[in-house]
This record gives sequence, structure tokens and C-alpha cells, in this order.
Amino acid sequence: MATSLLRIPPPRGLLRPLAVPERLLLGPGPSNVPPRILAAGGRQLLGHMHPEVLQVMDEIKTGIQYAFQTQNRLTLAISGTGHCAMEAALVNLLEHGDTTLVAVNGIWGQRAAEIARRLGSNVHEVLKPPGEYFTPWDIEEGLVQHKPSVLFITHGESSTGVLQPLEGLGELCHRHGCLLLVDAVASLGGAPIFMDQQEIDVLYSGSQKVLNAPPGSALISFSEQAREKMLRRKTKPTSFYLDMGCLANYWGCDGEPRRYHHTAPINSFFSLREGLALLAELGLESSWKRHQANCAQLCQGLCDLGLELFVKEEKARLPTITTVRVPKGYDWKEITAFLMDNHAIEIAGGLGPSVGKVLRIGLMGCNSTSNNVDRVLHALQDALRHC
Repeated sequence: MATSLLRIPPPRGLLRPLAVPERLLLGPGPSNVPPRILAAGGRQLLGHMHPEVLQVMDEIKTGIQYAFQTQNRLTLAISGTGHCAMEAALVNLLEHGDTTLVAVNGIWGQRAAEIARRLGSNVHEVLKPPGEYFTPWDIEEGLVQHKPSVLFITHGESSTGVLQPLEGLGELCHRHGCLLLVDAVASLGGAPIFMDQQEIDVLYSGSQKVLNAPPGSALISFSEQAREKMLRRKTKPTSFYLDMGCLANYWGCDGEPRRYHHTAPINSFFSLREGLALLAELGLESSWKRHQANCAQLCQGLCDLGLELFVKEEKARLPTITTVRVPKGYDWKEITAFLMDNHAIEIAGGLGPSVGKVLRIGLMGCNSTSNNVDRVLHALQDALRHC
């Protein structure tokens, strides 16, 4: 053995047992993973083309169709996080020179515009200050002026805590020859969304928020109009890994025999399947009501502490992630560190345009309970006394 050639010793950290602290994750995600989903992710691996895995994938598809309220046949899970689904949607819908309209009132609109520009799209933005939402008139003005082929809008803007009304936007887009692309990573399961009824053409979400599964898989669905636009492409998508034509076949969405495309994260799919199963067992309407009730309790408690909610209109508050202004005289970093160090609770500061302005408190899926509201309010009260 040529051991004398080794120059790098085994890392000391890897020779110690893995240590992971127990914390209550009440930031904007990921959420705590309940035992049933943890157990699913810990199952022994199977091959990614085994019939049992393909059956799990089929069950995931029907679970996504339920969560999205859609009958779209092109419905599947991406082997990547919600951000990966954003890129998959844009890379498949857009070709070089296409015009895209992006509604920007937080970081996710900013990110979508950046990705679209990198794809060679002519990007135009309709802007709202952080904490505000778009009206149909705001959107129609942009549609008339720029004549885009795709409109991107965020349903649950996790950086600012805004819930975007979607009613009428799909019909409005179609009237102007435009497809509607919606980001529901932070809102799915926590606020009502009806893909088919609201005429949404592409909808995506992630595994690690309300579904309480580990990050690493994402949900996406395409309407027939969106699928037809992809079929009319003059050039192939710039990403092979995210090529929806290949993924549609692997997921059994095209009626053809399934072929290998990539080695899927099998155990992540096991976890996602169980997260969707828990949502189906609870029921969408019950989930929406629970998130709304716990959000209302949290908002009232924050006001009772003398804190100012960032989103003024109650109807525009995202039930899964509540934003509150950093109180004068306090450092948001000290507050979040105090909760972590003294209460083992994670909340977060702002992101993108809300950096330094807000604290973000997430109540998602199994974490959305009245008891957790009481715990975080007690911890914040303690922080306000000591920071």
C-alpha cells in the first residue's frame, strides 16, 4: 500500500459522532420534520427504476394534483428545492428573445427576473413596495404595455409576508395572450390556491414548508397551454437536467414507456410522499383554516407585545409566515440569537428588500399550532426584556 503518498489526514470532525441539536424551527423554512416523515426518509434505498419507486412517484403525482387542485397530466416532482422548480419553470417556458413580465414585491420576483435575464428573455418588471400586493389593474397595465408571453408572480412572498390575491389573473393573462406562472413555495397548504379554477398555467412549490418534508424535492405542474408552448419551442431548453420533456417521460406523464433520465433522490421522494399523505389525510380546507387561525392568534399576540405588523392589510398577510417590524432600539440579530440560545427557537430576520426591517416567524404544517404560537410569543417577550 502506497500510504506514504497520503498528505491529507482524516478530518478530525468526521471522526466524531454527528451531533444535531433539537430546535423548534419557526423561521420561513425549513420546518421541523414529524416522526412519520423522518421514518419514511430513513427507509432502505430501492433502485430509481424499481416498480415500487415508480408507484411512489405515481402517488406523489396524485398528491400534487390534490394539493394544487389540478387535473394537469404534466404534474411531477423536481429533484431539487423550490428554487430549482422556479428555474425549471422558466428554463422550459422561455426561449431567447421571449418577453417576460415579472411582478416584483420581494426577493422571489427579483430572483425570477434574474433567471429570465440569464435565459436571454426581455424582462420587464412591475413593482410594488415590500409589504404590498398587486391589483389586476397593476398587472393589466404591464400586460398591455409589454405584451409578454409569461407573467411571473409570487403567491406567498416569504421575504415580506405578503399573500398575493390570484383571482382573475389567469383569465386576464389569457385575454392578453400570456401564460401565468405562480410561485407557491411558501403558501401551498397554508392558503387556498386552485390551479385549474384560477387558470394558472404553471404552479410550483417546495417540500420543506407546509409539507414538513426535508428540502430537496419540489412540486410542479403545467397546464395544456403551457405544455403546448414547450412543444412549440424552436430550441431545446438550456438545461438537460431540467428538460421537462425528459422529466415528463421519467414521471410517466407522456404515455410512453418510462426511460432513465437521472438518479432521483429516492428517500426524498419517500418523505415527500408522506408529507402529501399527511396533507391529504388532514384535508386542504382544514389545513387552510388551521394556518389562518394560528396566524391570527400570532398577529394578535405580537400586537399585544407592542410590536408593529409589517403587512398592514389583514387579507394580505401570508398565513404561513408573519412579518413584524424590528422594534426601535433593538438589533434584529440580537433578538434572533437570543431566541436560539435561550429558547432553542429559530425565527429569522428579513431577506432581500426586507433585510434589517423585519423579523419573520413561520408557522407551517405540523409547526402551525396554538402551543407554538404561545411559545414564540413568550420567547419574544423574554427577548424584548433582555436584548
